[in-house]
Amino acid sequence: MSMLDDAMLSQLLPSLRRFARSLTRHEASADDLVQSCLERALTHGNTRCPAGDVRAWLFTILYRQFVDGRRRERRYGRLLEWLGFQEVPVEPSAETIYLDQEALTNLERLNDEQRALLLLVAVEGMSYRDVSQALGIPLGTVMSRLARARAALRQIHESPLATAALRVLK
Repeated sequence: MSMLDDAMLSQLLPSLRRFARSLTRHEASADDLVQSCLERALTHGNTRCPAGDVRAWLFTILYRQFVDGRRRERRYGRLLEWLGFQEVPVEPSAETIYLDQEALTNLERLNDEQRALLLLVAVEGMSYRDVSQALGIPLGTVMSRLARARAALRQIHESPLATAALRVLK
């Protein structure tokens, strides 16, 4: 019997999508990342799924696929640059800009690693040990990086740019 069943996957799907969206900052890319994660999990679930927390295992797969994808993008970009091709920047639509500004908070200003740590602990409610296993880093490192991420988020929140100046209209 597989460790992954439909009920478990449907329960974890919103959390996986939320985490993927926070990493990619793009809905379609997040859906692709989740699909790839689930495909990998279902393909290798019987042989590689740990006896412990399946949720942490799925987050591990998702995060590592995100990191691997970023590496591939950089390699591909360097190859195109070396061959003399340059990507044409695509301007986002007004709707995309509005939705992104509305959806993202001060959390988006953190680096990927800090954002991932905060989301896994604060939003997904994972334990430090599960996060340590998911990201493949020691428990002490999770704790220190999380403290730095919280401090950075606090600094962003308290910065003068965070408070909007209101004008009084007559």
